[in-house]
Formats: sequence, C-alpha cells, structure tokens
Amino acid sequence: MVREKVTVSTRTLQWKCVESRVDNKRLCYGRFILSPLIKGQADTIGIAMRRALLGEIEGTCITRAKSEKIPHEYSTIVGIQESVHEILMNLKEIGLRSNLYGTCGAFICARGPGYVTAQDIISPPSVEIVDNTQHIARLTEPIDLCIGLQIERNRGYRYSIKRPNNFQDGSYPIDAVFMPVRNANHSIHSYGNGNERQEILFLEIWTNGSLTPKEALHEASRNLIDLFIPFLHAEEETLHLEYNRHKGTLPPLTFHDRLAKLRKNKKK
Repeated sequence: MVREKVTVSTRTLQWKCVESRVDNKRLCYGRFILSPLIKGQADTIGIAMRRALLGEIEGTCITRAKSEKIPHEYSTIVGIQESVHEILMNLKEIGLRSNLYGTCGAFICARGPGYVTAQDIISPPSVEIVDNTQHIARLTEPIDLCIGLQIERNRGYRYSIKRPNNFQDGSYPIDAVFMPVRNANHSIHSYGNGNERQEILFLEIWTNGSLTPKEALHEASRNLIDLFIPFLHAEEETLHLEYNRHKGTLPPLTFHDRLAKLRKNKKK
C-alpha cells in the first residue's frame, strides 16, 4: 500500500494519487485528489467522473459457454461436483484483460479427478487471465470436461436472453459484466473563508484487476473529453463563419490552438 501526504496547490489545477493498494489480484484500490476548485466544481466533476468510470470504460468477459454433453442449464453431470448453473456462474466471475475488437473463441479441456481453474482456459494471445487460480469446477471422477467459450469486449452490463434453441445445441449465454470498475465514490473537502472558499475533490476507485485505478481514471477522462469535443467543433464552426464574413479564410490550427483561441474569445 502506498500513501502520500495531501498537499493543496493554491495556483494551478492539479491531480495526485494519495493512496494506492492491491488487496488481491481481483481487487485494486486508488484514491486521488484534484484541487484547487471553486465552489460547485468538485461536485460537477465528481458526478461526471463516477458515471464515466462505471459506464464508459470497456472490459472483457466470457459471454457464452457451449458443451454438447449438457442437457440443460440446471442439470448435473456425473463426476462433476458443481451443477451446470454453478459452473456458468463461476465462468461469469473470471476476470480478463484484452485488446480485443468484438469477440473471440476460447475453450476448456480438462481431465479429472482434480480442480478446473481459470488456468485451464486456452485463449488467444490477445486475452490475458487476471487470476489463474479462480475456481470453475471440481471433477471427482476420471472424466473429460470440454467447454467452448465466447469472449467479448464491450462496456456496461448485458443481461443474457435465454432462448430454447440455445439449449438445444448446448449453447448457454452468460450475463456479461463488462465493467472493470467495481465501485467509484467521490467526496469534497472545502477550505477557505467567504468568497475565497475553495474545494478539494477526492475520488476513490475500486477495480477488478484488469485495469489499475489510475488506468481507469485516465480512460474515463479521455472518454469524457471525447463526448464534449463535438460541442467545441460546433462553436468553432460558428466562429469560422463569422470570421469569414469579415476577414476571409481562417488559417489551419491544431486542436490545442483552437481551444486556446476559443477561451481567449470568451474572456473578451
């Protein structure tokens, strides 16, 4: 665990990680501050960041399992301690890290007796298992367990729709929790007096190990910026038309030059 003393800047807006720890392979924690902010800004940023952390970051998980030897989801198989439903729930909890675009296939092929864990999943090089020790099933007899898997990268939560034709070919959809951020909270500390009152924003982030809290914070920030860029372009086009009426064509500018020009015009 890493802790740092909180120091508040009175000039430039700055952020800092003041606490970082790894509780286990599937639970990481980070605490960050952003300051100084004027009254009201901390709440605005905190609410937006929490929603972006929980809903705008992509994650990877198992979304489907297939085995021709399974008659239905709530059946039991001789030689396997867990029911089929319990195995599907264990597969749902497997933490994955990837740079996938869409979906890919993987499979499990294990021989009993013994324990089947995430280490037994054979997946493409682009997919990494966060914790190889995660339990899937226990084989109590010398039988083979072969399961085909579908792995997908997406965002948010998707409830699996179970249709009868899925079960006929031994294919079972799994509820998909793509969110790598397990939880996110924000709190505000105010200091100063009267009109000079300022705020410090504290952000707490818990992740499932597929991303560090710092990586999650950076990705959520980039996603928020991408959502607001169209508004900057809209204002930029308006300024461009007004300028053309009087001066002619605007010279080519980089994004940062354009943003600085917009801010300068607003101050005027």
